[in-house]
Amino acid sequence: MELHVIILAAGQGTRMRSALPKVLHPIAGRPMLGHVIETAAALGAAGIHVVYGHGGGQVRAAFAGHDDISWVEQSDQLGTGHAVAQASPNVPDDARILILYGDVPLIGRETLTALGEAAGDDSLGLLTATLADPTGYGRIVRDNHHRVIGIVEQKDASEAELQICEINTGFMAAPASPLKDWIGRLGNDNAQGEYYLTDVIGMAAQDGMAINVVQPQSPEEILGVNNRKQLAELERAWQRRHAEALLLGGVTLLDPQRFDLRGRLRHGRDVTIDINVVIEGDVQLEDEVSIGPNCVLKNVTIGAGTEVLANSVIENAVIGAGARIGPFARIRPETRLADGVHVGNFVEVKKSVIGQGSKVNHLSYIGDTDIGAKVNVGAGTITCNYDGANKHRTVIEDEAFIGSDTQLVAPVTVGRGATIGAGTTLTRDAPAGELTLSRSRQQTREGWKRPVKKKG
Repeated sequence: MELHVIILAAGQGTRMRSALPKVLHPIAGRPMLGHVIETAAALGAAGIHVVYGHGGGQVRAAFAGHDDISWVEQSDQLGTGHAVAQASPNVPDDARILILYGDVPLIGRETLTALGEAAGDDSLGLLTATLADPTGYGRIVRDNHHRVIGIVEQKDASEAELQICEINTGFMAAPASPLKDWIGRLGNDNAQGEYYLTDVIGMAAQDGMAINVVQPQSPEEILGVNNRKQLAELERAWQRRHAEALLLGGVTLLDPQRFDLRGRLRHGRDVTIDINVVIEGDVQLEDEVSIGPNCVLKNVTIGAGTEVLANSVIENAVIGAGARIGPFARIRPETRLADGVHVGNFVEVKKSVIGQGSKVNHLSYIGDTDIGAKVNVGAGTITCNYDGANKHRTVIEDEAFIGSDTQLVAPVTVGRGATIGAGTTLTRDAPAGELTLSRSRQQTREGWKRPVKKKG
């Protein structure tokens, strides 16, 4: 049977106290619903059906590029059974349906694979867990032969049923045709006046359907989010899981509790990452890369042996091998640094190429610039690339020396091996191999006195 996934994502999430729909609140930099959709896709589902409601326009807009998703609106939130009823007509009768939740983002692929395999033509798969404190969850009711015969919600449970520690996680897999039949027979005679999906389990048992129970691989997989405290707890759980994977993969994390992965990290051998580093987008760190504390890396490739010092921000850039960045450096988009480049304290580089072995070590801005190999850029240098309407490029050829406090007014070229004297404002091309400078004559006024503040 082909697999179809129904994701319930219509809840308002009032306890989040937010204008943002609950399922769009992020875990590891991505909406919770995005994690669930990604997991569903990894299962090879023939169809992914998302039931949306509150903030539906925002939810759909957040996944505008996902053409593989079938969107189903639940205009009235009348319970989980009602939500499934909105989507189930879109599923073929001979398929298998897996029910997921947009606010339970850590459910694992392996767990769901086992749950899907537990459902067949005459069997239903149910994901349960045993908790020391089951408060708030529906309880699994079994007969004298230990067979599952139903689920009772907390608000409808008797005193004896409240003592049951095996709980319903909400996840189930079932053949589509009987599931549609059970959904059509649901009533709302309960404390909430809602159509409970959990009532399907009792119907399945009465119809003689085998109910196969599956347990999650870790307790955190079944945790949902109803408020910001729970969101923060799941964020740490997600980060802890991935930090452990990196450690086992050979990455040194100086403190795994103070590390945030909000994208994808590929790495070589002997990579070291200090505290409070944030990884976003797609980041690749080659062998022996060292990342100092409090750095942000977004969509970056960093070559072998490069050192990124504390408090540096690098975005949409390619860094060569054996380079040194920072501390307090900012590398902005469309920048390429060759091997052995040094970019130091309070230097900003944007949309520029810096050649092998060149250095920009102190308090400089390099924008829309092509710098050759073995160039030295002195402290306080600025490329003046914007005329108020258009951007212009600066070219600094190999082995040039740019003195401190220089302004390069683009478009301008500094020739190979040229020297630009400190304090120069360069408005015309500087010839190769020559010294170019622009300064007013230094004067000393003998006998000059500083102004004195008047008394009284």
